[in-house]
Amino acid sequence: MLIECPCQDEWKTGLKTLQVDTLTKLRKAVSELEKEVNTPSNFLEFYSFAFRYHLTEERQKNVDMETSCELVNLILGSEYRSQVDLLIDYLKIQSDFKVVNLDQWVGFLRFFKEISFPDLENYDDTQAWPTILDNFVEWLKAKRR
Repeated sequence: MLIECPCQDEWKTGLKTLQVDTLTKLRKAVSELEKEVNTPSNFLEFYSFAFRYHLTEERQKNVDMETSCELVNLILGSEYRSQVDLLIDYLKIQSDFKVVNLDQWVGFLRFFKEISFPDLENYDDTQAWPTILDNFVEWLKAKRR
């Protein structure tokens, strides 16, 4: 008995749109899509979409912490490995936040792009960073002592 996945139609539509009917064509299409997504003009849009995709209910505005950790690792882990690992460590042990909202999510990317790491020399807590990141920086500094 074959069980159909609810996203099977979406998968088939995507393959048809990409004109993919072999594994070789799929590899090539994925490679091309990866290049397109990783252009600076498209990446923020993709990054925000990944968050919104995990909002499963109509009025939902937050993604649970476990899913957020997996997503940030999947999307940013290859480029910002040490920052992502530490952020995930922090998110898993902190108790102030149970979910991540879009502002915090976008803040993670901005933080990784703008703040020198590991020294955090240019981090200014008077700027409009989400509180979760202010707390993360405090945690990092306390960890160093």
